[in-house]
Amino acid sequence: MGKLRPLLPYFRPYRGRITLGILAIVIAALFGLVTPQIIGRAIDDLKDQISSDALLRYGLLLVGVTLVQGVFSFAQRMILVTTSRRIEEDLRDDFHGHLQRLHLGWFQSTPTGDLMARATNDLQAVRMIAGPAIMYGTNTIVVATGALIFMFHIHVGLTLVALCSLPLVAVVTKIFGERIHVLFEAVQGQFSDLSAKVQENLAGVRVVRAYVQEEPERRAFAQLNHGYVERNRDLIKWNAAFRPLIQATIGLGFATVLGFGGKLILDGAITVGEFVTFQLFLGKLVWPMVAIGWVINLAQRAAASMGRIQQVFDATPEIVDGPEVRPEIDHLDGAISFRDLEFRYPGAERPALSGVDLRIAAGETLAIVGRTGSGKSTLLSLVPRLLEPAAGQLFVDDIEIHRVPLATLRHSMAVVPQETFLFSTTLRENIAFGVEGATDEAIGQAASLAGLDSDLSAFPSGLDTVVGERGITLSGGQKQRVALARALLRDPQILILDDCLSAVDAQTEETILRNLRLVFPGRTVLLASHRIAAARLCDRVAVLDDGAIEALGTHDQLVARGGIYADLHHRQQLEEQLAAV
Repeated sequence: MGKLRPLLPYFRPYRGRITLGILAIVIAALFGLVTPQIIGRAIDDLKDQISSDALLRYGLLLVGVTLVQGVFSFAQRMILVTTSRRIEEDLRDDFHGHLQRLHLGWFQSTPTGDLMARATNDLQAVRMIAGPAIMYGTNTIVVATGALIFMFHIHVGLTLVALCSLPLVAVVTKIFGERIHVLFEAVQGQFSDLSAKVQENLAGVRVVRAYVQEEPERRAFAQLNHGYVERNRDLIKWNAAFRPLIQATIGLGFATVLGFGGKLILDGAITVGEFVTFQLFLGKLVWPMVAIGWVINLAQRAAASMGRIQQVFDATPEIVDGPEVRPEIDHLDGAISFRDLEFRYPGAERPALSGVDLRIAAGETLAIVGRTGSGKSTLLSLVPRLLEPAAGQLFVDDIEIHRVPLATLRHSMAVVPQETFLFSTTLRENIAFGVEGATDEAIGQAASLAGLDSDLSAFPSGLDTVVGERGITLSGGQKQRVALARALLRDPQILILDDCLSAVDAQTEETILRNLRLVFPGRTVLLASHRIAAARLCDRVAVLDDGAIEALGTHDQLVARGGIYADLHHRQQLEEQLAAV
């Protein structure tokens, strides 16, 4: 149960409410213990002579006790179940917030479906220990303790006989609790696999259909689904057998009490009313005995789920502000320096970048050109610290990048990645993402600069058109232009464009590039592209080859020099001439 220890801090803000809820449980349970005594006393009082006054008195007393018990039972549920939802909310907020801080590499090794399962099913299992388990556990302790006290008061020997079955109850609870814990962990793991499969199929639905893989994917899902059902069947078998076994062992106690108690009545040791009261108290022990098993079951499930959630919390964010950060830095001019930079992905045999030595002045535009896999995206990802550079190899405004607060660094930048991501909301909200209080005029201007004018007129609701999940209703080029508009609206000091026009046609690209000339002056621009038309816009061009800078200069200088850039230039010129024929 040590896995539940990380949950304790989430209870602290609600200690008052939990205490109030427990108090309501105690009061409700105590009033519930009064009922058997009223019934027993009524039986003894009325056995010789039954009067309407006595019946009315005892009836009203029972109704009053039941009403009070009902009020406090309602209060305990409202307080504790609501509190459990608050704890679940806090835990989910922290879980989501922690995910936001984790580095990109961690997500590459963790399926999205698995994280979704932990954020839903596992959190629900943890919530049960924070509400229902407290409620039923406390009720069990109070009712069982009170019932046993009254039972011992009626007759010690009869109570000891009734408790003979308790050791067997404890053994059954231990065996079944351990097995249910193991099975529940297996069920949650299978549910994660199932969620991951669904997420992949929905995200990759176009690829699945393009390759006519609907039936193989259906079979693969059916196999996972069957495995999930079978693991649940195993869990159901143990859960289904658990309660009957508990009830059977308690039933043995009832049978023994019936025989021994009858003899005590005949001997005059107890009255009929006392025996009925004893039986009612023994009946009240049945639910606590069952509830103990159920609460243990909830605790086992919660421990398994909290363990899975804690695995995520244990993942340490690698890219954070360190002790060397200078909080007073709140503005960047945009000068960038790579100083003999080397970067290697974890587990890779060769570095993705090696010996990169490059200085970009504030306000300068630099094109980064190279073959596929040359390291362009990796180089650009290091600047906003989406990937972590080594110390002393990357500087902004001549300040070592780890000394710049992450918030300042990223607020000074806008990034248009190679793989565009849009949210399942309107075009307006996608463009305004990251800019609070953006005006319609500013959003429209950013959309116009990104070349979206003609598209907006064709959309059914203009900027208020909902683009669907991941922008599925848009073409690749349209998605890239929406992402570009999002970056331009941010009005950053450093603009990073990672091959962000690869999906647009040449004519649209020319229009966009012409617009971008208006926003380039005064800001530092890093533009990775495989098209020479984009590189011509920039003050200088850096040619990457196999992770190293092969050449650096203006467009004209590199064309005159020959090499990779000149070959790319001549090839694209030839393609343009052929396309014009």
